[in-house]
Amino acid sequence: MLFSPAPQRRLQLRLSERRLLLMAGDVAAVVAAVFLALRIWAVVGQIPFTPAFVASQGAWFVVFVLVWVLLASANDFYDLRLVAQRGAAFQRLLIITLQMLVVYLIIFFLSERDALPRLFSLYYGLLSFGLIGLWRFIYPTITGWASEPRRVLIVGTDWAAEAIIGAIGRYAYDEYEIVGIIGEADEVGLTICGVPVIGGGRDLLTAALHNRVTELVVTSTRELSGQIFQGVMDAYVRGLTVVPMPLLYERVTGRVPVEHVNKHWAVVLPLDSQSLFRPYPFLKRALDIVLASLGLLVFAALLPPIALALRLDSPGPIFYSQQRVGLNGRLFHIYKFRTMIQDAEAHSGAVFSRRGDPRVTRVGRFLRKTRLDELPQLINVLRGEMSLVGPRPERPEHIERLVRKIPFYRTRLVIRPGLTGWAQVRYGYGADDEDALIKLQYDLYYIRHQSLALDVNIMVRTAGKILRMSGV
Repeated sequence: MLFSPAPQRRLQLRLSERRLLLMAGDVAAVVAAVFLALRIWAVVGQIPFTPAFVASQGAWFVVFVLVWVLLASANDFYDLRLVAQRGAAFQRLLIITLQMLVVYLIIFFLSERDALPRLFSLYYGLLSFGLIGLWRFIYPTITGWASEPRRVLIVGTDWAAEAIIGAIGRYAYDEYEIVGIIGEADEVGLTICGVPVIGGGRDLLTAALHNRVTELVVTSTRELSGQIFQGVMDAYVRGLTVVPMPLLYERVTGRVPVEHVNKHWAVVLPLDSQSLFRPYPFLKRALDIVLASLGLLVFAALLPPIALALRLDSPGPIFYSQQRVGLNGRLFHIYKFRTMIQDAEAHSGAVFSRRGDPRVTRVGRFLRKTRLDELPQLINVLRGEMSLVGPRPERPEHIERLVRKIPFYRTRLVIRPGLTGWAQVRYGYGADDEDALIKLQYDLYYIRHQSLALDVNIMVRTAGKILRMSGV
């Protein structure tokens, strides 16, 4: 079998390593912006710019780094797909910079007079925008020069191969390069989604070494032939990483490919057992109670103006209650501010809401965009029927239909539903059963990877969506 000559070896960074490099460059730019802003402040204020002065203002380095990481995470600024789109990335950078200035102004006006520098944040905002923008502009060039995409060899030619090729092409085309496919001997020469079958089991190790492959993706859901299995084992012994297709799909997309796991049901179950010695469930519930209690104070303050606006806008009640399915299939009633006309489903029955839904009122549209319509569900959180983070609770009519139609759909009922969730921050509003399948993939990813860090990540991203008024 003939293979093209291998070019000079370069680093092959993982997705997590690329994000870490991106974040490190951002933090360095923030630190430099704070330092230069202090320099300008000293010049304008005729203050000696000495190490003692910089040390006395050291808290600003910590504050602005933390605020930057928080706002960048909330606005998906470490999504590598966004990074590859320079125009969209610069628009997002402008939004984050403006959000940072708003946060600073709020703190400034709440602080004692002369407690904070008046123009320091403006200096920092302009400098950080320029320095981070410069870093983001040269980042693709630097990573392209210092590293190359991870080189992948796919093992298997069935439908799962098409799925992972499509996922890499859509979500990680800059991070992974598929050098070919290994199939059976009689499949050599075929092409799957533009990727050629370059050899059989006997060719696997030679192809992997010659093309400097770092990962084998085993996509075949049927029994591997003896030759292919031996080739995989030989490659594994030589230090190559062997990754099952569902795990790489999960890593690249943040979703569990339920329609591609066939009988491999273990990949949809949580990674950690529900041990009595595992603190996460108790900490999660404590966080639910504390934040829901604080949120209800906000709810109480906003209730009068929202209620008045709803009354003036359209006839009907202030609140809306609907039956939903919760933990282990238990039914409960969810509470929301009414955002649709009265008796919106009198003729249509139970249907998904959709973008531009004519049943939504003018005030309701604003409440949906800002997610304020969900505030009454904090009562459900305190009662233990919901959590702050988890799969969104669905209606019994939809659950009954989707359980029959989508594999493993019932799995999302093994944890409490949430006020927000991984599917809500990673995907748009679901309007049909196809959307329900994709959102299930995200929900199962959350179920498998539950942690306080992921919960905080989701809440921060939700805050970013609220600030951008990206609700439907």
